[in-house]
Amino acid sequence: MKIIEGFNKAQEALQRGKVSAAAGNVATEELVREIISQVRLNGDSALRDYTERFDGVRPAALEVDKAEIKRAYQETKKELREALEFAARRIKAFHSEQKKTLVQDGKSKKLCWIFRPLEKVAVYAPGFQAPLPSTVLMTAIPAKVAGVTEIILATPPGKDGKVSPVTLAAAAIAGVDRIFMVGGAQAIAALAYGTESVPKVDKIYGPGNIYVTLAKKLVYGDVGIDGLYGPSEVVVIADESASPPYCAADLLAQAEHGSGATAILITTSSKLADEVNKEIETQLKDLPRKNTVEEALEKRGFIGIVESVDKAIELANAYAPEHLCLVVADAASYIDKVKNTGCLFIGENSIEALVDYSAGPSHVLPTAGTARFSSGLNITDFIKLINVVSLNEKDIQELGGVTSTIAKAEGLDAHARAVEMRLQAKPRS
Repeated sequence: MKIIEGFNKAQEALQRGKVSAAAGNVATEELVREIISQVRLNGDSALRDYTERFDGVRPAALEVDKAEIKRAYQETKKELREALEFAARRIKAFHSEQKKTLVQDGKSKKLCWIFRPLEKVAVYAPGFQAPLPSTVLMTAIPAKVAGVTEIILATPPGKDGKVSPVTLAAAAIAGVDRIFMVGGAQAIAALAYGTESVPKVDKIYGPGNIYVTLAKKLVYGDVGIDGLYGPSEVVVIADESASPPYCAADLLAQAEHGSGATAILITTSSKLADEVNKEIETQLKDLPRKNTVEEALEKRGFIGIVESVDKAIELANAYAPEHLCLVVADAASYIDKVKNTGCLFIGENSIEALVDYSAGPSHVLPTAGTARFSSGLNITDFIKLINVVSLNEKDIQELGGVTSTIAKAEGLDAHARAVEMRLQAKPRS
């Protein structure tokens, strides 16, 4: 990896381009618009046509039979099934704790909130080069904990014309209600508007390729979406106390996501920078996805050397990475200084890969700098907060005068009158 010395040069290297996570070229966006239009017009027929065109198979049935789901779960190797179930328990426990912080008693307070789960949602699990059962767990389980009534999974078929059995097993474990074998922009269109087979949902969740991301962007407003996700990214902040092999391993793990992935080390130690570079070369040798990793590191990876941990955090806050790892002495003391990231990892034992699979928080996180204004997927994405107001005549006397004054200043005399009528009325016995 190239080494960049100095705060200003590192800051320049961290400048994000003007291309957002949902920015495809004009031809790509026009194709996505056409796909959405055809799905709205022709329903299931369009889904079959596009699945044949993009995935090489023409499914007779779009929905996966429940017997097939059950069989896939039962036939999954014990070790993998138990690993998925263990991860599911951790994800459920984490989001259940979050749910506790939201509950209020709407009957005993004048001003409060209540929450209502969404009724029908869809989670999207990409295919990429391999099935991603972890994404099913990370999206469907928070929905389940939030109390969503019905969870739909959409995922593309494999080369054999079927959904991967491990994806089906993960869906069974996560409590998914229905599964549809359709991917890409056509899946997003079907979920947004409904077809003969695929139900229309209230909100769509999950990452995908540029076609999926553009489709989510284009259907937003007719249906809710969780966010627009780009390639994965990590910033590791490390000092002389960090382990070079561990730092290298974490950077390589991130680069393994693909050529668009970003893996950056910002350190206060020139010695560590050199040692991490050597470790990367050593560890790369036996990686099956070596070419992919090398391409990512070449295109979007670097090591920056700055004068202090505070300066490194300043750079990270401006960049707003998906993952931020603090591998420095007394790492917890810097938590309050971190402002922008999808997930924060404290110390060398808080391995980013653990959150990808089994720690508990969802691995669906904001990318492309959107951590400046958005959060990782959590149960608040699956609920609506409803404000509750329950006031009495004493409250009217306290609030009425200022309300009337402000309403008249805005030229809204009917608002003022609605309050003044109560102020002037005799108290009810």
